[in-house]
Amino acid sequence: MPRYRYTAYDPQGNAVSGEVEATGEPAAVQALRKEGLVPVQLRPGIERKAGTGKSDRRVPLEDHLLFCRSLASYLRGGLTLSHVLVLLAKQSPGSGLRDLYTRLREDVEGGRSLGLAMRESGRFREDLVGMVESGERSGSLPQVLDRAARLFRLEISLRRRVRSALTYPLVMAAVGMAVVAFLLVYVVPRLSALFEDLGETLPLPTRLLLWISALLKTAGIPVLVVLLLALLWLRRRGTLMPRLPFRNLRERITLSLVFSHLATLLDCGIPLVQALSMIAPMDPDPARWASVSARVGKGYRLGQALEDEGSFTEDAVYIVQVGEAGGELSEALQQVADNSWEIAENRMARLADLVEPAMVLALGALVGFIVVAILLPIFDLSSLIR
Repeated sequence: MPRYRYTAYDPQGNAVSGEVEATGEPAAVQALRKEGLVPVQLRPGIERKAGTGKSDRRVPLEDHLLFCRSLASYLRGGLTLSHVLVLLAKQSPGSGLRDLYTRLREDVEGGRSLGLAMRESGRFREDLVGMVESGERSGSLPQVLDRAARLFRLEISLRRRVRSALTYPLVMAAVGMAVVAFLLVYVVPRLSALFEDLGETLPLPTRLLLWISALLKTAGIPVLVVLLLALLWLRRRGTLMPRLPFRNLRERITLSLVFSHLATLLDCGIPLVQALSMIAPMDPDPARWASVSARVGKGYRLGQALEDEGSFTEDAVYIVQVGEAGGELSEALQQVADNSWEIAENRMARLADLVEPAMVLALGALVGFIVVAILLPIFDLSSLIR
């Protein structure tokens, strides 16, 4: 049965939106009125076929970048939007993207705008959909797509830098823990039989080491499976940024990403309140952006709304307020993004300088404990034999 996306008012006068299934538009309007809603906009939705969970997944960020860059280039070359989507479908390596671009072409040829087709597919990010709709309204779609491509390229670069800063400590920790696990699972059990045959009370470090070895040998595989499943679950969640151990560092990276997106959305002509709702999901704490958006909707300036919310850094609030006073809000937002990333980059460099020797010392202490726990009974071998 066809699905229709609607915007309507409830009996209290509040605007609501959603989807309704009906045999046609008159039936959809009648169904909404039975629920006490007054429809003001009704448009066809895209029917979802069962068993297409893989194709309904969000398009990866790298494919967002390729989509924007290719679409802008082809449109500037004079090709029609329908022809461009045909080319993108042919060039896509995966069947999921090919099917997506084919559906977009069919929707565009059926009279829908590209932005509406992208929104109803549910596979593109909200900020990109908003920029495309703005570009179509203003007749500057290629220029808007170029800005979106630069924005996604910046986000990809930021993510790669964060991962690069975390790679060495994580690899070092993984190698160290693998060495410790090898000692506990294969070396210590071979010595435990010798210690048990002595029939004497072993030193406390040795008893503790034997207990840890037995526990790891018994529960090691289940724990490893649980950890792998947890990693897969976190990967499937598609979190915005890798979780960093220090809140101030995470905050600076988040501000850099979010304010950069906000500046680009404003440059594309998207209203401030709508832009704030688009960038909210990029923040681990989207509620604070909802609070800012509500204040701006009541007539507050953005800088005042950020200050009243109370969770943003003083320098970010000050730069935004100065930019608003000078009529250069988007430039001020981009300056906040650049400053926040510079601060985050410096902090990551200092953190790496501290973490590397700290991890060497921690792993050295752990291996040293294992060696001492093994050698203590051997040093006391003569007394144990008596």
